[in-house]
Amino acid sequence: MPEGDTLFRTAVVLREVLLGRTVSSARGRPDGVQLERVIGATIMSVESRGKHLLIDFSNGLTLHTHLRMHGSWHRYRPWETWKRPADRAVAVIGTPNAVAVCFDAPTVELMDTRAVAVHPQLSTLGPDLLAPEPDVERAVANLALPGRAGTAVGEALLDQSLLAGLGNVYRSEVLFIERVDPFLPLGQLAPGTAARLVGTGARLLHANRMEPDRTTTPDALGGQPGSRGPRGAWDGRLYVYGSAGRPCPRCGTRIRTRVFGELPRRVFWCPSCQPPGAGGVAGVHEEESVHG
Repeated sequence: MPEGDTLFRTAVVLREVLLGRTVSSARGRPDGVQLERVIGATIMSVESRGKHLLIDFSNGLTLHTHLRMHGSWHRYRPWETWKRPADRAVAVIGTPNAVAVCFDAPTVELMDTRAVAVHPQLSTLGPDLLAPEPDVERAVANLALPGRAGTAVGEALLDQSLLAGLGNVYRSEVLFIERVDPFLPLGQLAPGTAARLVGTGARLLHANRMEPDRTTTPDALGGQPGSRGPRGAWDGRLYVYGSAGRPCPRCGTRIRTRVFGELPRRVFWCPSCQPPGAGGVAGVHEEESVHG
């Protein structure tokens, strides 16, 4: 699933060809959104919010898309051949100079712009960590909500109602960098741990917001102490994500993986750098289940 930095770049690219232009053509699928309603309107804004993309039009309508696992936005010149079949296009916005096409997104909604404030998904988003000045304090406070005390921190970092923008790649990388057990309940986090997790997540998102090749290793962290591997350097772009069975870049222990959470996603971690209870109040943790 595209993460917050991907949506940020998408918004930047689409703004370059759409912002301030008049819509000359538009369509959704025959059984989908009635995008013809924006023909003749001017595109007023293109912005990302967490993993959501919003395009505002001068006639008081807003197009909302969420890409999930397989969706993507493309831009083309009017005469260019699309890289995907036309029947996979769920939203097409044409101007005299460009065509923006959304393929395969499961969420495509055209709504009254005033309705965005009460939209069931958009109105409940936590602080966007890719905002120019992300509200880190509110994100940390959300992680400390009493009703979330039993939620594993590795699951909570993906909950967009608590903090918006982090996805599965960043979840594993942030927990590894901060040496936190992915399965530790939020209520058992040691003081300051949540703030470190949120702060590192925000820094990584901002460092990658204009980079197509996501990097979480020292270059993205500004060479922070403790971010390098056992030999003082790490030549990969990611520490643990996608590296099950490979040596940990810090200690050499083999990286492990497990699918867990209400929306099952695969987490990667080092059992030596992130043992059960790591990042929690000393002596208070639940034993990690054995993973084969």
